[in-house]
Amino acid sequence: MRDILKTEELEIPDGVTVSVKSRVIVVTGPRGTLTKNVRHVNMDIRLIKGKANKVTLGVWQGNRKHVACLRTIRSLISNMVTGVTKGFLYKMRAVYAHFPINCIIQEDGHRLEIRNFLGEKTVRHVDMLDGVTISESKAQKDEIIIEGADIQNVSQSAASIQGICRVRNKDIRKFLDGIYVSEKTTVIQD
Repeated sequence: MRDILKTEELEIPDGVTVSVKSRVIVVTGPRGTLTKNVRHVNMDIRLIKGKANKVTLGVWQGNRKHVACLRTIRSLISNMVTGVTKGFLYKMRAVYAHFPINCIIQEDGHRLEIRNFLGEKTVRHVDMLDGVTISESKAQKDEIIIEGADIQNVSQSAASIQGICRVRNKDIRKFLDGIYVSEKTTVIQD
């Protein structure tokens, strides 16, 4: 059954400006600017200015899957607002049983070089996506910190690091070596 109109609302905090033009959403805050193109989803996106700035999303005559896109786009805008105000931070730990994994940060935190994984001579390189920087943790040994404003780029960079250190042709129950995400948080804590 189709609903005539379904809507979602999202309040925009102070210090953040949101602009929408032909379903291209631009969010600007103290940590930078993020742009997202959502033209592939057929919905009304309106910006309501007043005492509290709001973004209203609406779907007319939508079926179940089309209405489900409302919450997805709302979460996407909410993550963009969090990114430009607080930023996203992922902590990753290098886990090894015998051969210590060497993580070398290159190009001012935009590239990671992984050496001595399972004692292999192969050198692995991972490039960080746009707006993502990587650094070593000062408090914890064998920990790297990935941070940026866009949650999709930060999480994809972390997934690329974890994926390049997958154990192949061995029993993965025994060989648990790798670099894994240990904590997901924001740069600025509440």
